[in-house]
Amino acid sequence: MHALVSSYTSLTGRADRLSAFLVPTLARLVFAAVLLVYYWNSAGLKTDGSIFSPSAGAFGQIFPHAAEAVLYDVSQLNIFQRLVIFAGTVAEYVLPALILVGLLTRLAALGTIGFIWVQTIVDVTGHGVKLGSLFDNAIGLVDQRVMWTFLLLVLVFKGAGPLSLDALARRATAPAAA
Repeated sequence: MHALVSSYTSLTGRADRLSAFLVPTLARLVFAAVLLVYYWNSAGLKTDGSIFSPSAGAFGQIFPHAAEAVLYDVSQLNIFQRLVIFAGTVAEYVLPALILVGLLTRLAALGTIGFIWVQTIVDVTGHGVKLGSLFDNAIGLVDQRVMWTFLLLVLVFKGAGPLSLDALARRATAPAAA
């Protein structure tokens, strides 16, 4: 019995060491495969030729009731709405790019989590999307957003992994071994 427990402990120890490399690296790969293009496409739809020129689609997507009230006329955007659309557009380009290359990954993942839940609030309150609930045997909005959040929490807690600009910066600034 002691040999069995010892073998199991040895095997799980190796798996733990391997997971330090695999888990954050695969989390970034899965993010790139599932959410990177989603966010970049979404950001692209928010501009009319320039990041400083919000589209009617951005107005309607982020402020649906206000946009509808002025028939989606972007000239009616107030300064707050312009700033929110600009910040959201920048976030949808920059945060995924940072995660992709593994630079400031923990902060970028945390920012993306915040973005996801603001996006969820707008979807529910502004667009009437049903939130759904967990453990109800149906995949709804909350299920999807919880999965996205969990993926990003892996990056918040584990970092970007060894194949990243974060790791490169850490190695470059580490004190030389004596």
